[in-house]
Order: sequence, then C-alpha cells, then structure tokens
Amino acid sequence: MDTSPDQPPRPPGAGPGRRRAGHHRHAAAQGPAGRRRITLVALVVVAVTAAATLVAGLLAGTQAPTATTRALTDEEAERLAAVRVGTYRDVRAGVRVAVGTGAGRTDLVGWVDWSRPLAYLDVGGPGAGQDRGLVQATPSAVVQRPDPAAIVTPARPPLVPPGDRWRLRNPLPGRGLAGALTVLFALAADRPAPAAPLRAGAGRWLGRETLGGDPVDILQAALWPPPASAATAPTTTPVTTTSAATAPDGRPADDADPRWWVDRDARLRRWSGRLTDGTPITVDLDRVDRPTPWPVNALGGRPGLPRAATDEETARLGRLATRLRAGTGSAAVTVSAPLGSAANLRGGGWLSWSAGVAYLSVAELDTLGRRTLRRRDRAGFARADVPVGPHTAAAGPSATPPLPLPTGAGWRLAGQPVDELDALLDAAVRAAGPAPDATTTVHVRSDRRAGHPVDVFEVRRQGQRVRYWLDRSGFLHRLELRTTGGVWAQLELTPGPLPAGIVPAHRKPSPPTPRG
Repeated sequence: MDTSPDQPPRPPGAGPGRRRAGHHRHAAAQGPAGRRRITLVALVVVAVTAAATLVAGLLAGTQAPTATTRALTDEEAERLAAVRVGTYRDVRAGVRVAVGTGAGRTDLVGWVDWSRPLAYLDVGGPGAGQDRGLVQATPSAVVQRPDPAAIVTPARPPLVPPGDRWRLRNPLPGRGLAGALTVLFALAADRPAPAAPLRAGAGRWLGRETLGGDPVDILQAALWPPPASAATAPTTTPVTTTSAATAPDGRPADDADPRWWVDRDARLRRWSGRLTDGTPITVDLDRVDRPTPWPVNALGGRPGLPRAATDEETARLGRLATRLRAGTGSAAVTVSAPLGSAANLRGGGWLSWSAGVAYLSVAELDTLGRRTLRRRDRAGFARADVPVGPHTAAAGPSATPPLPLPTGAGWRLAGQPVDELDALLDAAVRAAGPAPDATTTVHVRSDRRAGHPVDVFEVRRQGQRVRYWLDRSGFLHRLELRTTGGVWAQLELTPGPLPAGIVPAHRKPSPPTPRG
C-alpha cells in the first residue's frame, strides 16, 4: 500500500498495478509524432504569452490612457492646480525636450533653474538648423553658442560653460526654440492656479501610467498664464491655447489642451502640448540629475552668495579713485556689449581716468565692413561711422581705433549717453570719482581675473546696476553694466600708458578772428 503523503488518493481501479481499458489503445494511436505535435503547441502558447508580457512591459510609461476619460476629482483638481508650485519649490530639474517630429524634430537636453530663472541647454536633433549648439536663456534674453558641426543627438551641456563665442539671439517668439523656452519657464510658478475651474470642467483625467517606476495620473488642462507678479512670468508669447475656465456648456477640457503627467506628490513628470504654430512639444523632467547651472558672463556669471560688503571691502572701494589715478592713470580696454534684442558689439580702445577720456572702436559681429568710433570726454559723447576692410576682426589688435582722431568722419555729438554702451563708458570714467555708497553695495562673489583673485561688487544707483571687479590692491579689472534687456555689458581694463593723439580736437572752439 502506498502511504506517501505526496500522493493523492486514487479512485477505485486506478491503482499503480491497473490501467484503464482504453489507455494502451490511446498511447498507441498517439505515437512519437503525436507527442511532438503536443509539445510544439505547448511551446507556441508559452512563446506567445511571453511575447505579450514583454510588449506590455516595454510599453509601460508610454502606453495610451488605461481607462475612459472622466472629470477630475477634487483631489486631482487640487494636485493639478498646485503642480507648478511643486516645480518651483524643487528649484531646478534636468529636462529633455522634443519639439516637432520626424526630420523636423529639435531636441533640447539640459537643466532649468526656476529660482534664478535660467535654462542651460544643448540643442540638437535633425531639425535644429541654426539653433544647433549651446543655449542659455532667461525669460527676457537668449544667448547662444552656435555649433553647426555638432553631432545630431544632443548631450548634457558641460557643467562649466565655454567662455567664448556666445551671442545674443532674438528667436521668433512662440515657435521652435523660443516656444520651448516659454513652456519651460511657464511650468513653474510661485503660487497655485485656481482649482475651482478645473473641478468645474476645465480639466479632465485621461488615465494612469508608470514613469520611472512611479505611478502617475495623466491630466488634461490648458497651460494657464502665471500670475503677473510671479517671478517666473515669461516675457515671450505664451503657449496657452485656452484659458483655465469652464467651457460655456460645461463640457470637459478640449482635446487640444496640454497633458500633464502628475505623481501622487503633485510633482510634474512630463508635459505634452503644442506651440502656438501647432508644433507638438513634449517635456520630460528629471529631478535626480539637477546641478546648479552656471550662467555665462553675459547673464551674470557663476552663482555666488551675495552679502553686505565688509569694512575692509568698503575701505577698498573708497580708495578706488586714488588707485585708478595712480601710475599712468589709464588702461587699454576691450568691450563686449550685447545690446537690445540681438546686437553683439565687440571692440577695443583706451581710457584715461586722469584726463576723463574714453576712446573706442566697436563693431557688430554680424555687420561687416563698418565700425563705429565712440568717445567720451568731459564735454560729452561723440560717435562716427567709419569703413573698414571686409576681414577686419571685431575684437583684437585690429579693433583699436585710428590715431589721431579722424577729423572728417562726421562726428555726431550728444551731451548725455545715447545708449547703454555710452552709459558703460561713462560709468568707467566716473569710477575715479566719488566712492560708491556702501548702503547700496553688495559683495556678489569672489572670482579670478587675469590670474588675480578679485571680489565682485554690485552697486545700484540712479536705476543702474554696475559691477566692479577689484583685486586685493584695489585695481579695477572689469566693469559690468546690466542692460534693460537683462544681460551684462562688459568692459575689460588692462593698466598701461595712453597713446598720444587721444584729444577731443573737434571740441576746441575756434579762436576769435581779430578785427582790424
């Protein structure tokens, strides 16, 4: 008798020594070929099941909504209303953006810091065109370092951005690069949106997915403009297609409205919508890879910890005028001035604090064959346009102005600064005047210039923001002026003698004619 506990009881007539009457006939009919067919069918079923499971796994995070759309619950409406505040509180994130599709797609990879705010991106993809290269942007300014020879697929930008070849850009608002930047800055706000319209029909639930191993809800609602007082309000054309208000007949949100992938903590994981020209755009956010972006010089330079100036620093600023007038009392200067929305001025010349004179030659990087001579002296400001050779550099030794001053150049005179480059020259000459007010002076950061450790001080007066780069001896190595476009124009100074011939000859009045 079999007493093994692993063997179930057998019915009568089914013991080990007995077989059912038809068993031998069935086995004989089956044969080796029949057994192979059964085995093959079993293997096919297993393979199909495994393939279905694999496809389902691969589609996780990108599959269509898992259920029929419906109105938002109160909890979902509150989460969606607060999602941009969550982005703002996270301070910064890695981003991967796709604009367009197919051969016209532009890809952007990098980081956004909503606290500054600042975007730092590598632009690539088959449709990048003239936008290919590195880009840094604020809501009011875009600077680009073009790289037409870069590989098609973009990568994370270098943490420390290159120091050269950056240019101010003015891309078409609402399209391509400018439209993507508008979306990125609008994904954060310092206050929640109203939840009542979302509950009343301006938003809807589309389904649930898994992104990065976390469950997210796919919600749909218009990208409402941030409040006017929000720190991240974009200054370019918004991408809003509809307002965050209930449809007139109470219908759910429109199919054209953007989609928001929101996790249980009200954090945005993905956003998908269309720009104002109808181009599709998708933004994926990464909150693991999120270093602090380092702005280029035109956008203020690397971040620091601003603080009040110490007593020693205040005393050093107080000795600035004496230090600048010592020795030759003059310096060679080079200028880098991004002005307006897309002007990139470069040039060089000389400045004398003892004589109160600055004389420069500047050119627009994209305008060949012409330079503008600029001079600031005690009588005011003057400028004249002069032709140059087609291959003359915008900066370097060939950028210095001609000597002596050309007398027939058609000088245009002004008693006050005409533009922000004039204002920068005026601030540089006046640096040898009264010391900055200590109550309006902030130590921005410590830095290095020409191998010397320097302190960067920012002074605000008469509506201007001026930065002084002073070494430990008190000499001024760089002067920066923040323009109305939100970028910094820079004047580099190297102490040295003033060439002969820099005199305001055209300002000297003619001697009176003697009368007989």
